Amino acid sequence: METTDNKTAVAIEGKNIGVIAYITIIGLIISFVMNNDKKDAFASYHIKQSLGLACTGLALGAIGMIPILGWIINILGIFVLLYMWIIGLINAFNGKESPVPLLGEKFMEWFKNI
Repeated sequence: METTDNKTAVAIEGKNIGVIAYITIIGLIISFVMNNDKKDAFASYHIKQSLGLACTGLALGAIGMIPILGWIINILGIFVLLYMWIIGLINAFNGKESPVPLLGEKFMEWFKNI
């Protein structure tokens, strides 16, 4: 009975780390540090997804510095990024390992060594 309780506790902790990863860049850093020793696969999956979203946000910020066309791309991109972030957070909260829309598979490919 104790082993199932231990597995449940580990699964809940991995889920919590996965959810924390989506809460600001500070949450991403905290979840990365929390998962550094445990190496929970679920938490690592969502850390990679969140890291990809953060990098995409930084790229959108850089594009937003370009007058007019960059501003339009930035505004549209922020709404798409917000949608992807909400889907990733819901997936982590529900315990699913499904990628965020559009770029989730690429994020797993790009950050496979993390």
